[in-house]
Amino acid sequence: MKKNDNVIVLTLGCSKNVVDSEKLIGMLSANGFTLTEDIRKAKTCIINTCGFIKPAVEENLQVVLDVVNRKIQGELERVIVSGCMVERFKESLINEFPEVDLFVGVESAEQIVRFLKPDDDFRINLIGGRQLLTPNHYAYLKISEGCNRECSFCAIPKIRGLLRSKPIEELLDETKKLSEKGVKELIIISQDTSSYGVDLYGKPMLIPLLEELTKVEGIEWIRLMYLYPAGLPEGLIEFVQNEPKMCKYFDIPLQHISDRILKSMRRGTTKKRTIELIEKIRTKIPNAVIRTTLIVGYPGETEQEFKELMQFISDYELDRVGVFTYFREDGTYAFPLGDTVPEDIKNLRREEILKLQSQISLRKNNALVGKKLKVLIDEKKNGVFAGRTEFDAPEVDNLVYVRAQKHKVRVGDFVEAIIARAKHYDLYGEVC
Repeated sequence: MKKNDNVIVLTLGCSKNVVDSEKLIGMLSANGFTLTEDIRKAKTCIINTCGFIKPAVEENLQVVLDVVNRKIQGELERVIVSGCMVERFKESLINEFPEVDLFVGVESAEQIVRFLKPDDDFRINLIGGRQLLTPNHYAYLKISEGCNRECSFCAIPKIRGLLRSKPIEELLDETKKLSEKGVKELIIISQDTSSYGVDLYGKPMLIPLLEELTKVEGIEWIRLMYLYPAGLPEGLIEFVQNEPKMCKYFDIPLQHISDRILKSMRRGTTKKRTIELIEKIRTKIPNAVIRTTLIVGYPGETEQEFKELMQFISDYELDRVGVFTYFREDGTYAFPLGDTVPEDIKNLRREEILKLQSQISLRKNNALVGKKLKVLIDEKKNGVFAGRTEFDAPEVDNLVYVRAQKHKVRVGDFVEAIIARAKHYDLYGEVC
């Protein structure tokens, strides 16, 4: 392959895939390939896919089809499909898309580069730093791969394998390099952040990892995502409470609150313990934000169990809530249970939760009017800056829109803003 051939990497799915693509792009660049964001200028297209649930798979298949059609029409020379969807459905994908030159699963950057650059080239450079797909001031740090949990609805362990934590030293080195690039906010991700280190060190090591990461100069915010509620490390809440660099933000996917459903989901917790966890966080850190995701329409979910979930949301007013309808996934523990809740009922339940949550969010946002908040500026559009507080993760949470008529502000700056008005999921203010 010619060195001046342009390559485009299309990243689909979650933040873990973003990190995988960043490392692949870094490796491609180190090997002399030119990366482009315009598929019309590309000779090779690499699609990093998601295979988590049915809608994601359907969306990814459409992208693959569109790219393959470009190759058929002579607009591309090579198509490579990688990632989670390949891990799950490789054989059927090979049969469906014979035009694809290479199918590879997760963690396949080296395999892709070797395919594009002959194996007999002894000078092949497989070392390449990450090239961020996020703005330069924030980055994801993937601390582990895979998951040892056996949640009944989830296919991740079958796709990504069992938990494989990265050594603290390696993560510390990566964080220092990110800081040198200008990263100010570090977003900790994995499939199960609570269990970090169990496989390597024989016990949870999330807090010792965070202790090291907070020492890195230039990093001002550290945000925790994907905390499994049943295995939250002892002392983590207190660490977040006392460490200035830790965002007072807990992303804890609860999935449901009914004891019967939690047991069937194999979540390893109960309604009582879930409530105790929420109350402990709010007692220790009154201003902490709790983000969660929920599943409605799980097999056998009754109207009463759904009402119990609604009541829980109303009573405890979690700050950020995402809701998924249940999708029956082959190979999961819940697959034999069938798909007993009709789709229209699932969708109705989802909409009811979102409506309730929007009212909660508006009430919480209105309470911030007149307050001064620290905001990290992510972008500028039409003269208005958009940013986030420590209580908001990128892509999934609220935005703060601020004007800076009397102040010089750049993307990546921290600013103090007075909040003037609020909507359901956004705040509006002025730099002060």
